[in-house]
Amino acid sequence: MASHSILVVDDEPDLRELVQITLERAGHKVVTAENGRKAGDVLAQQALDLVITDVLMPERDGIELIGEVRKKYPHMRIIVMTAGGQVPRGDYLLIARRLGAHVPVEKPFTGQQILDAVAAAMAV
Repeated sequence: MASHSILVVDDEPDLRELVQITLERAGHKVVTAENGRKAGDVLAQQALDLVITDVLMPERDGIELIGEVRKKYPHMRIIVMTAGGQVPRGDYLLIARRLGAHVPVEKPFTGQQILDAVAAAMAV
């Protein structure tokens, strides 16, 4: 698998760290952010290949982040992940796909599933 630079965005520190460790062990360069606002700051400062974002986060959610990425960085790949919330998770994933996310991932997921999602997103 080729090495990619990846931004992982999730408000859950343990999940963010788990995804980061999984991706780094596979040879990827990973930066993290705890919400969409901070992710926007990271994206403005670094050239990245892929964003993996949660949907439901404080300050700025993943749906808003996907919109920004599609507008400012149209060639960047996006993976969206969610466990749902007040709206069924399938609905969030469908909305995210329609806004430009390349690969949806439902929480909980395994390390192999996130690696497979990265491969699929980068193959698009």
